[in-house]
Amino acid sequence: MAIEALLQLPAYVWLSLLLAVPVVTLLRDVWIWLRMPPGPTPLPFVGNKFGLPKTKPWIQFQEWSKVYGPIFTIWIGRKPTIVVSDPNIAVELMEKRSTKYSSRPRMVAMGEILWDGASILVQPYGKEWSVRRKLLHQALTPKALRLYKPVQTAEASRLCCQLLQSPTNWEKLLERFTSSIVFCVAYGHRIDSLNAEVIHQRFKFMHYASSLNVPGKYMVESFPVLKHIPDFLAPWKVDIKRRGREEAAANMALVNVVQSDLARARTRGDDIPDSLCKLLLELREREHIPLSDRDFSYIPASLFGAGSDTTASTLCTAFLALVTHPETLRAAQKELDAVVGSTRTPIFDDESQLPYLRALVKEVLRWRPVAVLGGTPHASTEDDHYEGYYIPAGTTILGNSWAINLNEAYYPNPHRFDPLRFLDVALAERSKAPTSLTGKPHPAKAGHSSFGWGRRICPGADLAANSLFIALAKIIWAFDILPVEGRNYDTFAYTEGFNIRPQKFPCAIIVRSEAHRQVLERELKEAEAVLERFTPFGE
Repeated sequence: MAIEALLQLPAYVWLSLLLAVPVVTLLRDVWIWLRMPPGPTPLPFVGNKFGLPKTKPWIQFQEWSKVYGPIFTIWIGRKPTIVVSDPNIAVELMEKRSTKYSSRPRMVAMGEILWDGASILVQPYGKEWSVRRKLLHQALTPKALRLYKPVQTAEASRLCCQLLQSPTNWEKLLERFTSSIVFCVAYGHRIDSLNAEVIHQRFKFMHYASSLNVPGKYMVESFPVLKHIPDFLAPWKVDIKRRGREEAAANMALVNVVQSDLARARTRGDDIPDSLCKLLLELREREHIPLSDRDFSYIPASLFGAGSDTTASTLCTAFLALVTHPETLRAAQKELDAVVGSTRTPIFDDESQLPYLRALVKEVLRWRPVAVLGGTPHASTEDDHYEGYYIPAGTTILGNSWAINLNEAYYPNPHRFDPLRFLDVALAERSKAPTSLTGKPHPAKAGHSSFGWGRRICPGADLAANSLFIALAKIIWAFDILPVEGRNYDTFAYTEGFNIRPQKFPCAIIVRSEAHRQVLERELKEAEAVLERFTPFGE
């Protein structure tokens, strides 16, 4: 097999010699290629650059997993990337061997040119990452998450009343809901307006960053020396740097708002809500935090990516799932009616009695994962071996969440949206769940790995899961979410980038009864009382 494989690369060998690549380097590259997991044969010097799809690479990666197996290698130039399509392999490498697989690959366009290394998202595993992670987790402890539930409940009630008034704007209303929760947690301010500039800014920054982080999109990832081309010869670099300065200035402006809040509170004796930014500013007054002002400002800003954009996108997927699988809406409403009744909306205390709704949230996360390629890639820091394959230090590791979440061995009939697959065995039997939904057990306790793996798991996972639960509980309790007559819905029509959401689609959002409407309007007053302490941005 080794000789046969070598014979596939005569052009690589001869071209390398012609260009005076040292023989030792050539032999090393070939030797590594032979020992790594199989994959599409790379071309000389550029690897699989020209074989990577320009759109939706996760689909091609899924197809390659059927040819080469659940762990295979692609090459970006001379840099290998391992793509994992099985959850047990992902857990084995990125969780059980997390000391070796918790770093980040070098991301020149996004990490160096756009963010200049400021974001925790792109920090290699080490001291600087640990400092940022520790500071970020101040706002995401189990105790802190319990304190956010009143805000999440109030914002979900406010969301439902806004859906009453403007159902056709449902996507923007979902964005306002998730953004307001994250901004309350990060900065102690809420978001009231659909047209708030801060929402437009944050989503623009997130979508742009994710558009940079697509394998093979920029040649500078294969040849980092291109980063040093003069700006006047590289308009692509000028644009990335301009957008990076814009984002950094916006992050600093948000920190300045909270600094002003603190100064005013100390002068007037006002009480301002706790937030991550307030906590970090007070901590910085007491002890040294080894970060520049610019880098410091990226810590509270990173919560937006951890719990707002992705959560809004997941809620959009939930709407698409309910529209295209109406039996799941009816089943969830039946459970809510039995447990909650019609005189109030659901609250977090009801969660333990709503197993179908909890399962529905998990199925939404599985069915169409937002972080479709597993979020930001991992990188190995030591040489390693798996099932006889060699994985050299510095290898990029991608968990293809699309392939993992739609792996038929774990999720039979994977494109069918059915929360029953996440009910426990006894509940599934009582619900007469079809045996076709029973697959191999997923290694994660949650039954899915849509938030990532190991030490690089999404830090806002629990915050996001709570927002998903309370929003869907109240929305499904209050509304019928129905298809528009005569409209065909494509459940594969999604946006591009590392974070995806359904392409825009219409649906009918109709309050279930006048009694439901009255409950929503009554509870809005209670919600506004909770949110009163969180002044909106701009006031």
